[in-house]
Amino acid sequence: MAAKRLVRPGDASPLEEVPIPVRVISGIEVPDTPVVNRALEVASAHMAPYLYNHVVRSWLFSAAIAEARRDVYDAEVLAVSAILHDIGLTKEFSGPLRFEVEGANFARELALEFGMDGRRAQLIWDSIALNSTPSICAHKEREAELCTLGVGLDWGGWGYDSFSPDIMARVIRDFPRLRMKVAFSRDVCAICERQPETTFDTFARDFGARFVPGYKSASAVDALFGAPFDE
Repeated sequence: MAAKRLVRPGDASPLEEVPIPVRVISGIEVPDTPVVNRALEVASAHMAPYLYNHVVRSWLFSAAIAEARRDVYDAEVLAVSAILHDIGLTKEFSGPLRFEVEGANFARELALEFGMDGRRAQLIWDSIALNSTPSICAHKEREAELCTLGVGLDWGGWGYDSFSPDIMARVIRDFPRLRMKVAFSRDVCAICERQPETTFDTFARDFGARFVPGYKSASAVDALFGAPFDE
C-alpha cells in the first residue's frame, strides 16, 4: 500500500486519501516530498550519527506499524514528527525551553514554511512536544500515536515482541544503533547539568537523579504545599 496523506478539504467534509510520492527505505514505503526531505537534511546536518539513526529508525518503525495495521494517516506529518522529534537535543537547536518544545517549535515553523496548514503543523508540534510523554501522546491523533509507538519501540523496546523481527533486523542493519543507550544518556545528562530547570517535570529528571552528581529535582509536593494560600 502506497503511503498516503490524509487531508480534510473542509471541516464538514469527509476524510479523503490522497496519494503522494513515495520511496523505499529498508524495504518500507515512506513519503518522498520536499518537507520530508528537508527534515532529513536538517537532522543529518545537526544530529550525531547515533541520534540521526535513532530518529530514522523511529520513523521507519512507525510507518511499518501503520502498514501492519492498515492505517490511513498523514504520512508527511508522521515523517516530520518522527525525524525531528529529538532535534532539540542538538546544540544548534537548544534553547531555554525543554528540548522537546524547542524541537517542536522548529518543526512547526518548518512545516508552515513548506505550505502545511495550521492544523497539520500543530499536529507535528504536539507529536514532538509530547513524544516523551507517551501516556498522553499515545491517546492523541493517529499520527501522534504512531510517532509515539515508533519512538517508544526504538528507545525502550516497547512493542518489541509483537513487531516483525525481519523488519527490525533490516532497519537496524541499515541504521545501526551505535551505542545509543550510552550516547543518549550522555546527551540527556548534559541537559540536566546545563539546564536543570527544564528537566524537573520530564523523563530527563530520572537521568539526572541517577547519573548527575548534585542534581536535585523540584518536587510537585513542595509546589502544592508551598503555594501562597492558607489552605
